Amino acid sequence: MRSKSQNPINYKLILIGFFLVFLLFLVLRSTFSPSTPQQTQSSSLIHPSNSSEDQENTEDKPSIACPSVPLTQTCNKISPSLSNALVHYATSNVTPQQTIKEIAVSLRVLEKKSPCNFLVFGLGHDSLMWTALNHGGRTVFLEEDKSWIEQIQSQLPNLESHHVVYDTRITQADELMEIGMSNEDCKKVTDPRFSKCQLALKGLPKEVLEIDWDLIMVDAPTGWHDGAPGRMSAIYTAGLIARNKENGETDVFVHDVDRVVEDQFSKAFLCEGYLVEQEGRIRHFNIPSHKARLGRPFCP
Repeated sequence: MRSKSQNPINYKLILIGFFLVFLLFLVLRSTFSPSTPQQTQSSSLIHPSNSSEDQENTEDKPSIACPSVPLTQTCNKISPSLSNALVHYATSNVTPQQTIKEIAVSLRVLEKKSPCNFLVFGLGHDSLMWTALNHGGRTVFLEEDKSWIEQIQSQLPNLESHHVVYDTRITQADELMEIGMSNEDCKKVTDPRFSKCQLALKGLPKEVLEIDWDLIMVDAPTGWHDGAPGRMSAIYTAGLIARNKENGETDVFVHDVDRVVEDQFSKAFLCEGYLVEQEGRIRHFNIPSHKARLGRPFCP
């Protein structure tokens, strides 16, 4: 017969044993659990969405196994254009010339229309950004400086750019405005190559003029000194290209509207009636096709 003095010791050993087993169970459970409530909550804060909608999207998209990532069922690779942009801007000390609020104006339209056809007057530090934001679409840049094109292409060979020659000067702006407002040929919606208006750019590449553009950005040519070509012809021609679209509408953006030429020419030839919004130095116009509706006036 065991003495009563040994029983408390046995009970203590049994209780300690149960406690250790329970503790081991909790450790193993937390280790092999695919996610914790805290992780789920954090994820929902970063990417808030409707759970049923997420389930539908997941069912529609094919899943890709990621065996190298523990406890992860699927993985999605970022686009090459986005990865190139991330590396470029992370390793460069240059930034886009537009402010965040100005970029947001174009970004809102791109989010609705991309992938789309995006024509940009100007090749600059923000070109890779526009290409990445229009992933899957076609983004083309028109540049006045041939040496600058070669320099950018050596760094970013995947960008599509074309050289454009401008035969105007800022000092001609008043004269060209008078011609554009008084000459009836400047109010006719025709192919710029065959237009009789002095403002039309007739040397644009054939492939540029044979595409229906969804977005056009005018951020070139140079326009900040008297010897510069100015953006008179670029703004006018952007309006012609938009009106020549077979169907639908074209969103046209003009940057640096704090300057006289950009301000006056965008209002006159892209038309205040088509003006959607202005944020800082950028102005957004939405121009409908004039081919789809014959007899539509040049400006509403």
